[in-house]
Amino acid sequence: MDRVPALDEPLKNTLGAATAKVMAEHLDLHTVGDLLHHYPRRYEERGQLTRLADLPLDEDVTVVAQVADSRVLKFNHGRGQRLEITLTDGSGRLQLVFFGRGIHKPHKDLLPGSRGMFAGKVSVFNHKLQLAHPTYVPLGADSGDDAVDAFAGKLIPIYPACKGLESWKITKALDAVLPRAVEAVDPLPPALREGRGFASLPEALLKIHRPDTRADIEDARQRLKWDEAFVLQVALARRRYDDTQLPAVARRPRPDGLLDTFDAKLPFTLTEGQQKVSKEIFDDLATEHPMHRLLQGEVGSGKTMVALRAMLAVVDSGGQAAMLAPTEVLAQQHHRSITEMMGELAEGGMLGGAEHATKVVLLTGSMGAAARRHALLDLVTGEAGIVIGTHALIEDKVQFHDLGLVVVDEQHRFGVEQRDALRSKGKQPPHLLVMTATPIPRTVAMTVFGDLETSVLDQLPAGRLPIASHVVPAQDKPHFLARAWERVREEVENGHQAYVVCPRIGDGEDDPKKKTAEDEAEKRPPLAVIEIAEKLARGPLSGLRVEVLHGRMQPDDKDDVMRRFTAGDVDVLVATTVIEVGVNVPNATAMVIMDADRFGVSQLHQLRGRVGRGSAPGLCLLVTEMPEASPARARLGAVAATLDGFELSRIDLEQRREGDVLGQAQSGVRSSLRMLTVIEDEEIIAAAREEAVVIVAEDPDLERLPELRTALDALLDTEREQYLDKG
Repeated sequence: MDRVPALDEPLKNTLGAATAKVMAEHLDLHTVGDLLHHYPRRYEERGQLTRLADLPLDEDVTVVAQVADSRVLKFNHGRGQRLEITLTDGSGRLQLVFFGRGIHKPHKDLLPGSRGMFAGKVSVFNHKLQLAHPTYVPLGADSGDDAVDAFAGKLIPIYPACKGLESWKITKALDAVLPRAVEAVDPLPPALREGRGFASLPEALLKIHRPDTRADIEDARQRLKWDEAFVLQVALARRRYDDTQLPAVARRPRPDGLLDTFDAKLPFTLTEGQQKVSKEIFDDLATEHPMHRLLQGEVGSGKTMVALRAMLAVVDSGGQAAMLAPTEVLAQQHHRSITEMMGELAEGGMLGGAEHATKVVLLTGSMGAAARRHALLDLVTGEAGIVIGTHALIEDKVQFHDLGLVVVDEQHRFGVEQRDALRSKGKQPPHLLVMTATPIPRTVAMTVFGDLETSVLDQLPAGRLPIASHVVPAQDKPHFLARAWERVREEVENGHQAYVVCPRIGDGEDDPKKKTAEDEAEKRPPLAVIEIAEKLARGPLSGLRVEVLHGRMQPDDKDDVMRRFTAGDVDVLVATTVIEVGVNVPNATAMVIMDADRFGVSQLHQLRGRVGRGSAPGLCLLVTEMPEASPARARLGAVAATLDGFELSRIDLEQRREGDVLGQAQSGVRSSLRMLTVIEDEEIIAAAREEAVVIVAEDPDLERLPELRTALDALLDTEREQYLDKG
């Protein structure tokens, strides 16, 4: 069914080309429908003054405040003049400044005691917050302006705005398109809407933009949140339904085969969690439609072991398994640890290989031509049951004998297209297991990975000790940093090893050309591996064997450093985040993260998981120069305070907009979520998912619900439909 023409009309037809251009470029609003779904950020009541105490620097803001005083000052020997106006709201003060001829109108409009709405960019001058030449609308009851009548006694919507388009201009633009809201097609099935007592969509849009009471806003928000959650869950439910209709080869391990032989040789018992998750995976593999499972688990919870057992089960059944890793370092690490775990079982076709053995091959972009040809041959003949590789696995030349399972490590590093390219190499769709060590709160998993069944490993293997984490405030307490290097020395003297992580490589090539605002504020670029390694080797860690590892080294050199570090021939490895995932050196017990405030919460948790992987306790020191009261320090404090990855991912989400998270993993969904907040609206998402599953089971093509089909088409254009189909 066609999308609704009224809401698809380009904004330039209604608002004029200039306004439409600013809306498109800065707010990503292109049609009448887009603007109707651009909701107010908050609402002001006349007489209720915005808190000036909370104004952010360098941001475009809109405030409602009262004029406290106004004065004209001369400068440049009386040739120039400026108007300074002080606003107040009881919580703080803000200065407005106008220059030259631009002072006359505001001097007349903005008399002490009058109120107005003011918009501009917040800056600091002489230690005072100020707006220079702000745009404004007087809100005085006697101003006679039409705008005042519109605002009088009403809730004033404050919209997310941008330079050149203040909140009240967006208000005016919405006044022009709001009558079209009656033509909005309601995606909720009537029975569902009535059963839950929701307003109609046109009514909700009118209430959200022009509410009479706070209750109107709440009604509209509940309804619009449901729309977002429900339409998204229907898209995901249809994806899951379509997957169940695809054929796949059931893969069951044979009794006394490769898997049984491997299990019998294990020197430890699997944790309860590993056994439970393995059963879920084996049950999926035994069905005749493709498995789609997300395996998430804490750093060090034994995901690789679970994935390996799944791969062995597939090899047992005559198929092949491929593991896709995001970096060469990680692919090589997986290849090393899997061949070590399997021992003679990984030596199929070789002298000394065990009876049920298979071949485990590595395929990366930097391999020599001969080794590569050999690996490709092993895959096409079926000689190799397991292949571990990077993007090189996706190339056209790579052919499989019978691909039965694809394991994707660190899902967030791969686009759906890459995953799909590998899956298309099976004669029939292979089973899919996606692994991530970044724990995802249940709500996010339901929203972002709603097409995957989820398994969670939350136990650490026996013998693992928790990691102690501390913030080291290098600026406030330099002796803390000196003590950190002493701790590294102590660990090395006790026979252990350490990592030092820096945000940058730093041989001049990667110096940031464009400094971020944060860098400008700090007057220095982030610390770099090469410089820090030299300083440590000459200074606090002199006499220790210090090496560097970063992404611009030649693959052979990287592999050589990792091998020597793993073998214990290197005491301290100074690295970038190339060690973030999968690197497993049980003897490494300490990690110092320089400029820790430059990393995200999840990334710090990932990095920290590289230590304490053996029987000795781990130590992680988060070095920062940020002041104690800063948000960055609060974030580091949260990381130091808990080892619970799920708790940290919630903190991470609350600090970043979840749009970032959804945007990364769910780029098939347009402009993410406008009203729904994934963390707070858990119940809505769960309820919407249940309703969506029932509806899709009864009517997979939504033939009886054309309005819902229309809403889906608006959410997923053709390209995005394909994206979802591929996922």
